[in-house]
Amino acid sequence: LQESESENRLDGETASDSESKSEFGGSSPVPTSDDTPEVLNRALSNLSSRWKNWWVRGILTLAMITFFFIIIYLGPMVLMTIVMCVQIKCFHEIITIGYNVYHSYDLPWFRTLSWYFLLCVNYFFYGETVTDYFFTLVQREEPLRILSKYHRFISFALYLTGFCMFVLSLVKKHYRLQFYMFGWTHVTLLIVVTQSHLIIHNLFEGMIWFIVPISCVICNDIMAYMFGFFFGRTPLIKLSPKKTWEGFIGGFFSTVLFGLLLSYVMSGYRCFTCPVEFNNDTNSFTVDCEPSELFQLQEYNIPVLLHSVLAWKTVRMYPFQIHSIALSTFASLIGPFGGFFASGFKRAFKIKDFANTIPGHGGIMDRFDCQYLMATFVNVYIASFIRGPNPSKLIQQFLTLRPDQQLHIFNTLKAHLVDRGILGSLEDA
Repeated sequence: LQESESENRLDGETASDSESKSEFGGSSPVPTSDDTPEVLNRALSNLSSRWKNWWVRGILTLAMITFFFIIIYLGPMVLMTIVMCVQIKCFHEIITIGYNVYHSYDLPWFRTLSWYFLLCVNYFFYGETVTDYFFTLVQREEPLRILSKYHRFISFALYLTGFCMFVLSLVKKHYRLQFYMFGWTHVTLLIVVTQSHLIIHNLFEGMIWFIVPISCVICNDIMAYMFGFFFGRTPLIKLSPKKTWEGFIGGFFSTVLFGLLLSYVMSGYRCFTCPVEFNNDTNSFTVDCEPSELFQLQEYNIPVLLHSVLAWKTVRMYPFQIHSIALSTFASLIGPFGGFFASGFKRAFKIKDFANTIPGHGGIMDRFDCQYLMATFVNVYIASFIRGPNPSKLIQQFLTLRPDQQLHIFNTLKAHLVDRGILGSLEDA
């Protein structure tokens, strides 16, 4: 009896899962299927399903990589817009799964409130970003200055309105289900919106902090699939039966090597290494600066043990390449757990993919499940090991103060420099 019960459940499903399933209406969303274009179906009709899937995934992967290069060429504003669009699509795919369950009870306002909360959270995060990176522009415009001054209060008032609407929408006998959906929406906001906001912050630090991490995740995904497809024999994790140790290990070494090479190429171009800043004179983004030490070639001594193997004693490389090892290692060892998490989520609701947007790949969320985890790591890494005080932002804020406040800061700074002997030495020079 126990064996027959376990066979009727998905891997990892427990009795409590079955009870929750009945709570949600007793039925699961219909599994999604890939909508492969008819042209590809006809061209690959003679192949087995395994090789047909390989070609479909390969062709669509090349198309997505080409699109990725195009948006990089178009500049940071287009990249930010694409991040915003991806965020909205990922939110839509996850919320739709919940809505399919929730809709069976015909309960009010779930979809409306979900999108309303998305609007509130985006207003808060993007308002913070605008105030931070466009401080001078905000101070020049009276309406923007007022919105900036009371931004957090306005954001809280908007959220509080949605909270009250949710309470008013509660229906007797379905309280638990409605609170499930309330939690569903907020966890989705935490995963999707918060982390897409971190991606934009990484982009402002320099396009290299945006491109290299994303490219490492893409490389790991492709190489793990390739190694697993051709050499995979040993299953890696039950949540994803097709994942193998061979693919996992092959993807790791390929990603680290790819990260080193890509970092070397990109570190030589200012358009990738300079922070994205807003030029107040031209009211446009600029990417131009003197490269920091991270992006200047330096000579490093090779450990003695490797002298006989490499026949070199020193090597010239960019310091950023060392940081790229940390980024690529995370992308290949920890990043896949974002995919495993998504696999567990899909198994819980008996769906193959989040959507069928991309033939052979599933939905947008299926492609970005690891990217969001990577974005958080990069943001934490920059804050912990890279970022320092930004003089240009401090000067912008200083210039917006009242004259008496500016004078007070000037006298304080002058006294501090005199005490340290810096100002006196400068005057002597």
